[in-house]
Amino acid sequence: MVLCPARPPRGTRTSNEATGATRSRAFMLPYFIMLIFCGIPLFFMELSFGQFASRGCLGVWKISPMFKACPGGPWTLPPPARCVTLPSPPGVGYGMMVVSTYIGIYYNVVICIAFYYFFSSMTHVLPWAYCNNPWNTPDCAGVLDASNLTNGSRPAALAGNLSHLLNYSLQRTSPSEEYWRLYVLKLSDDIGNFGEVRLPLLGCLGVSWVVVFLCLIRGVKSSGKVVYFTATFPYVVLTILFVRGVTLEGAFTGITYYLTPQWDKILEAKVWGDAASQIFYSLGCAWGGLITMASYNKFHNNCYRDSIIISITNCATSVYAGFVIFSILGFMASHLGVDVSRVADHGPGLAFVAYPEALTLLPVSPLWSLLFFFMLILLGLGTQFCLLETLVTAIVDEVGNEWILQKKTYVTLGVAVAGFLLGIPLTSQAGIYWLLLMDNYAASFSLVVISCIMCVSIMYIYGHRNYFQDIQMMLGFPPPLFFQICWRFVSPAIIFFILVFTVIQYQPITYNHYQYPGWAVAIGFLMALSSVICIPLYALFQLCRTDGDTLLQRLKNATKPSRDWGPALLEHQTGRYAPTLPPSPEDGLEVQPLHPDKAQIPMVGSNGSSRLQDSRI
Repeated sequence: MVLCPARPPRGTRTSNEATGATRSRAFMLPYFIMLIFCGIPLFFMELSFGQFASRGCLGVWKISPMFKACPGGPWTLPPPARCVTLPSPPGVGYGMMVVSTYIGIYYNVVICIAFYYFFSSMTHVLPWAYCNNPWNTPDCAGVLDASNLTNGSRPAALAGNLSHLLNYSLQRTSPSEEYWRLYVLKLSDDIGNFGEVRLPLLGCLGVSWVVVFLCLIRGVKSSGKVVYFTATFPYVVLTILFVRGVTLEGAFTGITYYLTPQWDKILEAKVWGDAASQIFYSLGCAWGGLITMASYNKFHNNCYRDSIIISITNCATSVYAGFVIFSILGFMASHLGVDVSRVADHGPGLAFVAYPEALTLLPVSPLWSLLFFFMLILLGLGTQFCLLETLVTAIVDEVGNEWILQKKTYVTLGVAVAGFLLGIPLTSQAGIYWLLLMDNYAASFSLVVISCIMCVSIMYIYGHRNYFQDIQMMLGFPPPLFFQICWRFVSPAIIFFILVFTVIQYQPITYNHYQYPGWAVAIGFLMALSSVICIPLYALFQLCRTDGDTLLQRLKNATKPSRDWGPALLEHQTGRYAPTLPPSPEDGLEVQPLHPDKAQIPMVGSNGSSRLQDSRI
């Protein structure tokens, strides 16, 4: 079973959701609840939505000016058969595109950092293993050699006692942390102080964009072949690391810490918001990628089966990766004589500080480091393929002329170049501040809002009965009762309450001990609103251009059927979507096309198949 050529199931985000690691103890229960009542239902909805229309995240919402009264014709469908849609849903498509743009910009920066660590691991001794490097400070304390615990003086009472030295945490910094902060990033003291562009990171950013472009140079035909490797090989690496991790001393302690829930944090809205964010990221809901990739499926593909299998596989991968991470962290905690909570971290600190430091304790540590960062690169590339293809398909669907269909490679190149240029500021000394700002605001709150509006639009504006009939026509059976209830009531309600409590318990973003200034937080909110604001703006635009003497008439006309909705291929336009027969000459009516030279115009959907556009009487 393959959902689509370029949409691999993945259970992790490359950096701050690498495994949902340290926060998994708090949100394991919320994670499973969100998966069952929101993740899987929304996943199935987006797959069926894109597969039925065979269009991308913009094309599937494309609504031309609504007709005040249809003059009739050989291809006119009866009113119940067409997509009844408010003017807002096209804004949902634009919102998805904006979110995918933000994520595509900073996500490749995370991949480029993984590339940098991958290249740095090609050595006999990992550069973050000891404190004898030029960038280390006197507060650096290594864990491999007691003689290299500090780069300067240390308290005599703590000499030779590694456990006590680590408890002296106000001054102790690990060599991996200093390598990350002082050498890789050369971190500035403020988000407004960009400093210099880190040329090694800039070079790795160019490499990552070149790899993404080459894999997508022929669209899903080329990425579909690459993704079989990028989607499966990480499981091989995870298994190797798991076997090595569980054989280490202290691994059971780390796994026990991972599986022990923190009941005191279950009622925190942030925990539920993090669980929802993890579900949306790992499953790809509300990005537009699911709709885009599902549009390449065959019309009668069993996307219901696909959604169940992939969602469960994704969840199992996340849990499995947690075992891998915490077995190593448990070994590290045992080696240092401290609690697992002292060595566990989240965000970039997990992928690029805590876990690399743990790898230095393993024999032949460069080999394990190469495998780990190669796995992160593959996971990141699999996501980036989907993001870039979503943007390219949306642009091609929106323009829709013959030239852009033939020059899709140039569109892909243009998007890749633009993404590289926009990612350059994130490789500066203040880049990590901006990366986390985009991650926390531009691609978190917006996803929840867009998914809620999409669910409400399809169920209550288009109509749940119409949508259920569409699925039955496509799959041969209606969606199960559980999904019908979730789509109509449960999923929107859960998402709405999460939004409300997230706003009530909102806390400004921080990075370690750095507090973001007010102007930076304001920029974050503007980025979050930039995708959501597309929905009401497009709604007002459609209402203004729709015919009607009163607002109510305009609203009714704006929700009239669209001729563009329905299966892309004529062979699939059956039942409610079957074209009506033209009147016969015996009726005394002469049938003439409005434009004889354009009587039959090929309409190309996202799946590359064409259908004929109707002519008027």
